[in-house]
Amino acid sequence: MAVEMTYEGDLRCRISHDLSGDEILTDAPPEREGRGAGFSPTDLLAASLGSCILSVMAIAARVQKAPFEGATAQVAKTMRDKPSRRVAALDVTIRVPHALPPLTRTKLERAAATCPVKHALSKDVAVTVTFEWA
Repeated sequence: MAVEMTYEGDLRCRISHDLSGDEILTDAPPEREGRGAGFSPTDLLAASLGSCILSVMAIAARVQKAPFEGATAQVAKTMRDKPSRRVAALDVTIRVPHALPPLTRTKLERAAATCPVKHALSKDVAVTVTFEWA
C-alpha cells in the first residue's frame, strides 16, 4: 500500500490512495496563509487518530458480537506556535449509541488504547480519550 502526494500550488496538495484510487485534497489553514478550503495536514492527523480508535473498537465489538454502528469520534486539535508550530493536544470524544454491558465497554475501551496512530504520536502530543455510552 502506498499513498502519493502532489503539490498543486497555492498551498494545496492532492493525496492519492493506490489501492482504491480515492483522493483527498489538503489546504493550508488561513492562519498559515492558506485558504482553509479543505483539510489541513494536521486535521488529517486528528482524523487519523479518531478513525483509528473507532476502527479498533469496531474490531473488538465484532469479536464481542456487540453493536457498534453509529459510533462517532470527535477530535479537538490544539496547536502551539512556540518554540515551533506543532500539534500540542488531541482531545478525542467517542460516542457509542448502544447500551452495552460494563464488561463489553471495558473491552472496547481497552481496544481503543491499542490504536496504532496514537502509539505513533510523539509523547509531546497530549492525547485524551473520553467515552460517552448510551
